[in-house]
Amino acid sequence: MLADLGERSGDIALQCSETAGFLGEVNRRIQGDSARLSDLQANMQTLTASQNESVAAAQELSLTAGRAGRIIAEGHDVITLSLGEVAGLVEHVTGLEGHLRQFLQVIEAVGGISDQLGTIARQTRLLGVNAAIEAARGGEATMGFAVVAEEIRRLAEQAAESSASVGSKLGQLDRDARHLIGGVEANIQRGRDVGTHIDQLRLSMAEIASLVTQFGERSSAIVACTDEADAHVAALDQGLALFGRSSTESAGRVDMARDKIETLESLANDMLNTAAQSRLRTRNSHYIALAEDGAAEVAALIEEALARGELSPQALFDRSHRPIAGSEPTQYQTGFTAYADLRVRPLLDRHTAKDATIIGCCLIDMDGYLPTHISARSQPQRMGDPRWNMEHARNRQIFMDAQTRRALDGDDDFYLFTYRQNLGEGRYRALRSVFVPLRFAGRRWGLYEVGYLI
Repeated sequence: MLADLGERSGDIALQCSETAGFLGEVNRRIQGDSARLSDLQANMQTLTASQNESVAAAQELSLTAGRAGRIIAEGHDVITLSLGEVAGLVEHVTGLEGHLRQFLQVIEAVGGISDQLGTIARQTRLLGVNAAIEAARGGEATMGFAVVAEEIRRLAEQAAESSASVGSKLGQLDRDARHLIGGVEANIQRGRDVGTHIDQLRLSMAEIASLVTQFGERSSAIVACTDEADAHVAALDQGLALFGRSSTESAGRVDMARDKIETLESLANDMLNTAAQSRLRTRNSHYIALAEDGAAEVAALIEEALARGELSPQALFDRSHRPIAGSEPTQYQTGFTAYADLRVRPLLDRHTAKDATIIGCCLIDMDGYLPTHISARSQPQRMGDPRWNMEHARNRQIFMDAQTRRALDGDDDFYLFTYRQNLGEGRYRALRSVFVPLRFAGRRWGLYEVGYLI
């Protein structure tokens, strides 16, 4: 009855171990989700700040669009007025062409009169000369007429000189007027071109005013969208905060449940171990016997090596676990490691092969360090593949759990426990193990373990 009770307790411990492992994985995932949620909340805070900046920017953009619209409208009016003034000026300059041409006609008419005056002056001078000749023929009687004739000739010469001077000035004035007309004509053509550009500028100003109006409308739409998005962001941020608190609370409850399961597992393991200590025949008796035989053979092997000097006590009890560079998970080296690989590993392989349900035999020192393991679990690590390494390169690693710690600290001849084998990355496997204490030269070294599946 005691044996049956122990077996049932072992089954309970196995179920508790699997449940605790499941809860541990759930808790790990919840904590991972909680960590990611914290990152998401931090991102949401950043997003909220950015959203607030976007809202402010959109509002400022809308105000700027309004101010730009007003400025464009005012500028449009001013430019339209200025363009009207320029157009009037162009029209006025264009009208000067007719006046200048009339002025040129007047100059030509005055030039004709000046030519006539020159002709009259030449004829008058000729008349004065003829009068002087005739007066000379008349003698004393015509002396007075000679004086008049001389004066007429002098006045004719002055009139000729004045007529020539007027003609010269009129010629210069005609040339200047024609040059001015040429410049005015060029400016008139430029004025016509400016008129075309003014029309195009008016169209462009109208298009700019239309674009500014559309910009203002779009800005208002952006403000409305950012206001709506701001409300959604605030609601999402609040929801994430509530979800974060709920996740934290759930993780705490799962952790409490796991602690209770582990406590129940520990109690069931105590009952399993107590039943095993009675030496009643159970399905575990076979593995207990194999563990004791293996521990005895390992102890004899190491005691003989110590006696021959093949292994020193300092190397055997070396607890300065030195990390091996580049290993992942971390492996360690001690003074006992090389000897354990060379001499103890073949023994572990042989004892593991005695039963198909045994998954491995190993040594564990007082710190949970495995100096060696069976060959299948002592393969060279693969770079960058910690998941594979955790399962196939378990040698030289440190593992510690509550059941192993109890066996290391206890004084019984052996311990039978159900526990979870850590396979890395939250993966566990429920096993039953027999732990047999190892002592050398009267000193407690650690444990010999046989792990098997039930």
